Amino acid sequence: MSQQNNWPLWEVFVRSSRGLSHVHAGSLHAPDAQMAVRNARDLYTRRNEGVSLWVVKSTDIISSDPDEKDSFFESPQGKDYRHATYYKASEGVKHL
Repeated sequence: MSQQNNWPLWEVFVRSSRGLSHVHAGSLHAPDAQMAVRNARDLYTRRNEGVSLWVVKSTDIISSDPDEKDSFFESPQGKDYRHATYYKASEGVKHL
């Protein structure tokens, strides 16, 4: 078994020069955060397409269960007050 298999898995997010948000670019193994950033730079920004990198240990990411997406993201029935269209603008209130 190689040493790399014992290194933690890191998720890499790149913000491009054209975008405002970081986007998941991929994963890599590295022994520590500093090496993960360097490796991410070498792997995912070779052509100057990035201006910022985030690396996060995969074990530190909490996610929803894809098998429960229907119930998890289902819009609650009878809770129209959560939408702006439910409310009427009051008369005499300026700047709305």
